[in-house]
Amino acid sequence: MPDFAAIRLLMAEAPAVAKDAPSPGGGRVIYYRHPDGAPAWSAKPAKTSEGRNFVPVLASQDISFADKPEARQADPGMEEAGSARAPAIERKILYYRNPMGLPDTSKLPKKDSMGMDYIPVYEGAADGGSTVRVPLGKLQRTGVRTAEVTRERLPTKLSIPGIVMLDDRRIHSVSMRSDSFIEEVASVTAGSRVKAGDSLFRFYSREVATAASEYANVVSGGGDTAGSALRLRNLGMSDRAIETIRRDRKVPPSMSFDAPADGIIIERATTPGSMAEPGDILFRIADTREMWIVADVPESQLGAVAVGATATVTVSARPGVAVRGTVELVDPEIRDRTRTAKVRIRIPNADGTLLPNMFAIAEISSGQPNPVVSVPNDAIVDTGSRRVVFIDKGEGRFEPRDIEVGVRGAQRTEVTVGLAAGDRVVVSANFLIDAESNLNSALSALTAGDEQP
Repeated sequence: MPDFAAIRLLMAEAPAVAKDAPSPGGGRVIYYRHPDGAPAWSAKPAKTSEGRNFVPVLASQDISFADKPEARQADPGMEEAGSARAPAIERKILYYRNPMGLPDTSKLPKKDSMGMDYIPVYEGAADGGSTVRVPLGKLQRTGVRTAEVTRERLPTKLSIPGIVMLDDRRIHSVSMRSDSFIEEVASVTAGSRVKAGDSLFRFYSREVATAASEYANVVSGGGDTAGSALRLRNLGMSDRAIETIRRDRKVPPSMSFDAPADGIIIERATTPGSMAEPGDILFRIADTREMWIVADVPESQLGAVAVGATATVTVSARPGVAVRGTVELVDPEIRDRTRTAKVRIRIPNADGTLLPNMFAIAEISSGQPNPVVSVPNDAIVDTGSRRVVFIDKGEGRFEPRDIEVGVRGAQRTEVTVGLAAGDRVVVSANFLIDAESNLNSALSALTAGDEQP
């Protein structure tokens, strides 16, 4: 391929052309070529080895590779076809970029490893090297659509799996406060449901019997029973048992210990004939009228979860039935291995259908209290290490811009850095624009400005 730039440079110093040189076209002779089309050129009149004259090439006959005819250089003061030619518009080359779109630029013309010329980037045509230009016809064929960046409240719904668990605050432990002998135990075991006031077991305790006798004597004598009744309560006696002694005015041979609340027995640790020391746990009863859903939320999605947010819970045991609950705790600790945090949701369970360790799905509804800058989810191109949108600059020009995102909703995503309300972003055919312009080259111009002239 001839080096036309070098030939034109030689012609700038060439003498005037001979008057007998043929001139079938207009303009001056800029060089001479071999009459048979062989790859031989000369800046001055020359002959072949057989004595044949080289053929002159006029300016009007030269081949131009420019996109626009007016971009070709013209000789000021010369005329073509009897009319004055307008001076060409000279554009300044900012730098040269890799023809394959690699993140490599050069201040001077050069070739890549395959011999391909680096592509010049002109002033004004590249907007600093970061703007992508796509022909308007191609935009119409590819169906590129844009949308306006807006400020709005961004409702979100986060769907996470969880496990049904007992509420620790609703677990009651039954234990004795004095040495006692267990005489009888109710026919209940782990998993049995009990009501508040149901008798769990009967026992004999010398300390309780002494306090009960004192109480019965005070009642019989018509004295103040407040102190003796308080002593019985401190020994773990129920109000119903104390009322029975007051009514009968005598101490029964054994006392009944009643269930403190409705619930499910989750532990039974006593048998008839056994001894119980103070502090020994004989029964554990869980009140299941309210339960917990405990779920692991990824660190990246914690921004969509807030204490007090409404949650809708569904379980496999009740298909099609959703229970509404409330987020009451977001664990302040992130697990190192899973990069998740525990979230606890409180839900009602009046009918008792929710059981511990059931699998559940929780949909947490959240939202930003104030309007935020947001874009459609389709506008974001996630490269893995960065998130980019294309700003519509008009007339087929698009500028890739780095952004930082916040809460992601079902349709729109919050943008915390990089955009302002009123900007227009591409929401369809993003990757076609990426392929047209080679996004990697455009992005490298954003971060490697020191490589450009």
